[in-house]
Amino acid sequence: MSTLSLGIEFGSTRIKLVLINDQFETLCTSSYTWENQLVDGYWTYDEKDFWVGLQSAYEDLNMSFNKTYHKDIDHIDYLGISGMMHGYIALDEHDQLLTPFRTWRNNTASKAAANLSDLFDFHIPNRWTIAHLYQAIIDQEPHIKDIKYVTTLAGYIHYKLTGEKVVGIGEASGIFPIDPITKSYDQKMIDQFNQLLNDENLDYKLEDILPKVLIAGQFAGEVKSYELLDPKKHITSKIKCCPPEGDAGTGMVATDSIKPLTGNVSIGTSIFSMIVLDKALSKRYDEIDIVTTPVGDLVAMVHCNNGTSELNEWISMFHQYQKMINPKLDISDTYQLLFNEALKDINTPLDMTLYNYFSGEDLTDVKDGRPLFVRQIGSHLNLSKFMRMQLYSMLTTLSIGMDILTDHENIQIDILNAHGGVFQTPNVMDNILSSALNTTVRTSNASSEGGAWGMAILAAYLKHHETPFQTYLDDHIFNKHQFSLIKPNIDIHRDFNHFKSMFIKGLPLEKMASKYI
Repeated sequence: MSTLSLGIEFGSTRIKLVLINDQFETLCTSSYTWENQLVDGYWTYDEKDFWVGLQSAYEDLNMSFNKTYHKDIDHIDYLGISGMMHGYIALDEHDQLLTPFRTWRNNTASKAAANLSDLFDFHIPNRWTIAHLYQAIIDQEPHIKDIKYVTTLAGYIHYKLTGEKVVGIGEASGIFPIDPITKSYDQKMIDQFNQLLNDENLDYKLEDILPKVLIAGQFAGEVKSYELLDPKKHITSKIKCCPPEGDAGTGMVATDSIKPLTGNVSIGTSIFSMIVLDKALSKRYDEIDIVTTPVGDLVAMVHCNNGTSELNEWISMFHQYQKMINPKLDISDTYQLLFNEALKDINTPLDMTLYNYFSGEDLTDVKDGRPLFVRQIGSHLNLSKFMRMQLYSMLTTLSIGMDILTDHENIQIDILNAHGGVFQTPNVMDNILSSALNTTVRTSNASSEGGAWGMAILAAYLKHHETPFQTYLDDHIFNKHQFSLIKPNIDIHRDFNHFKSMFIKGLPLEKMASKYI
């Protein structure tokens, strides 16, 4: 009987499942589409959608498996939960949510983040869990006195399935700063935060309400609440679980970006780069997050809140028009047609710019986002230019952050591994990414699988945990994959820098729009 490992990712737009066998081959996938909502000033997802989405996606996974193999999934050996990093889930003594889930997308903890960054002399982004917690304390929210457990979305789903209050170290590094020596939360900073709790007369300590930190390969419990995953009870065997990880960690795994001085770029609803460091940065940068790999090595992370959301809106509108002409056209065809159009007219200079800011963006000091499209006087709309602008806009804020690492820390990455659905159309987004960041970009035939596949690989590592993790990836996973290498194109590089210059000059307009529109 083949060993089966299931990776589950609670992403920003989809809950995705990937099932692999003991040869690390993908047997079937499924997904459930969901959307965040702005409720009472916070971006959130309804708790019931966690379970409706998971169960619906699992039922679809089983149907897909049955269609191919003519039987239901009757066993899963290893399982891993991934989710959007950061955010805030606080539970009371009865395991009830004290507030609706607050996602990473919220820019509501700026004061707390700034105060903690100064206290720790360590950059704390306002999307981190600890910033959300401290902001709630600063604001004297009524629920703070009742907190018994604080975790992330991945940590919460794992806890409900297994009863274990744990997270993987990569996920933990987006909750609170990590000590790379102890592979746990930084004790000095824990003590500093506990003094803040004491000053507010709160009767708990931080280490008592945060999840325990585990590294890749450590056992993180067994599924106990099967009905939350598989209400029809097809599964009868025990399921062992690996530590839940964030989407940043699973992206590193999915792209084989674990070794020091390797890097990856993940493009989805948010966009971020991860550069594994061989030593600590020379100083604190408020534009750079310091997190870790799933095995605990330090990572410099450039995180941008805004990725594909604005692009998706425009392509959805184009698709509506195309459906009027050809009702059978799938939206994936629309994506491919429009992506392929982007680089057809590269020698026509861009005279328009776009801000893809659905939400605020710390890196460019934009508090509240407003998607904004601006043309110069006399410019003419052109589909190639328009699509090129759309794809450039997703990368510009990332490029501004990456400049800090290359210009001030002299970090040189020979190859950046890329993953995300935008790479499904060959030789478009990888060409633009390579040229924008002026480095070689590598994609594999798994680049569009993303985090759920990476989570399945982490789950399967439970069986191989005595092997060093990088050796496991080299010998079992990526030795079978085909890679494509794209080098920078000088024309695209020049065109992107022109767009980037317009983008930076126009930032005051974006900031003004958020005040008046």
